[in-house]
Amino acid sequence: MRRVVITGLGLVTPVGVGVGEVWPRLLAGENGIRPITRFDASGLRTRIAGEIPDFDPTDRLSPREFRRWDRYAVYAVHAADQALEDAGLLEHPSLENAGVLFSSGIGGLETLEKEINTATQRGYSRVSPFLVPMMIPDMAAGLISIRYGMKGPNFCIVSACASSLHAVGEAFRKIQHGEADVVVAGGAEAPITPIGVAGFASMRALSTRNDEPEKASRPFDRDRDGFVMGEGAGALVLEELSHALKRGARIYAEVAGYGASADAHHITAPCADGEGAVRAMEAAIRDAGAPKEAITYVNAHGTSTPLNDRAETLALKRVFGDHAYRLAVSSTKSMIGHLLGAAGAVELAATVLSVYHQEVHPTRNYEHPDPDCDLDYVPGTSRRMDIPYALKASYGFGGHNAVVILKRFEP
Repeated sequence: MRRVVITGLGLVTPVGVGVGEVWPRLLAGENGIRPITRFDASGLRTRIAGEIPDFDPTDRLSPREFRRWDRYAVYAVHAADQALEDAGLLEHPSLENAGVLFSSGIGGLETLEKEINTATQRGYSRVSPFLVPMMIPDMAAGLISIRYGMKGPNFCIVSACASSLHAVGEAFRKIQHGEADVVVAGGAEAPITPIGVAGFASMRALSTRNDEPEKASRPFDRDRDGFVMGEGAGALVLEELSHALKRGARIYAEVAGYGASADAHHITAPCADGEGAVRAMEAAIRDAGAPKEAITYVNAHGTSTPLNDRAETLALKRVFGDHAYRLAVSSTKSMIGHLLGAAGAVELAATVLSVYHQEVHPTRNYEHPDPDCDLDYVPGTSRRMDIPYALKASYGFGGHNAVVILKRFEP
């Protein structure tokens, strides 16, 4: 098996754009949750979200491009461009043996909603010819491939909120098995639309702490009342080790293991005993060949929902035993909300930075201990610590589970 390392990162998030903006703000525990401004949400139960403020795509994309792409695809290509630049690959003479595995849980929801409104108000003949290519979830992967001439494996995994972590895991496998030397992997989501928010609000899945948006996302806290929807994209450049070393690339971390499983339980609720998550974590740890005690940090799925946080905590205890109480466990969603299909990639990028800098960001709003959630959730402030291995987990509606293990790079 070939070794796989991460050499580039790109981020579009509610707390900033680009690693240089996002990482310091995550370490500071800054808030990215605000009242919704993109549309009138006054008639909805939930009126807050993790919107991206002051986003200007023209620093990397032409006006023609972002007019013909759905918002999720704009975020995707912007993040991929950042990641390739960060990896020093934008000027690479050939990326023919590079792949793109880029996910979205929903795809072009904003475009779909707009064009349905057009059809009902003005007639079906007025529907845009760009509807289909703007709407389908795989288009981000296609656009990145076309833009950079990447002719290797190219597809989109859709597994709800586990989508982009599955994409990274499968990219890892493609490089391990020699099907590509470089893969841009990640995910993008732009679900903050009237129908998107209304759908999740009707499920009673979203927080209704509308008067205190900065305190609404509170993973593992006793008073959590649902997740907060976010938007954005995360892109990672995965590269075969010798390929990266040959060109003198900066290496953030090594991908050590990957595991996936299904709950086979319920369309939205996780197994109460965390059984599906346990099997995904155990598979990833076996794949990494690492002793469990070497894993010191977990970037949790940590949604801020009563069911998920309890089941995830129990799963960590089942996998790690007494060592679970020595883990640092934090949730990026406490600051940026839940980016659905993009969550895994954005949060894995934060985990990569933790391994690289040997520092973890806090879990914001962890104020009232829950007896069912009694691990070390890194409340309040960031923490310098030794991180030889880190674990990132993502779990999605439909019972989809994905786990990636990262390792501090040593030649």
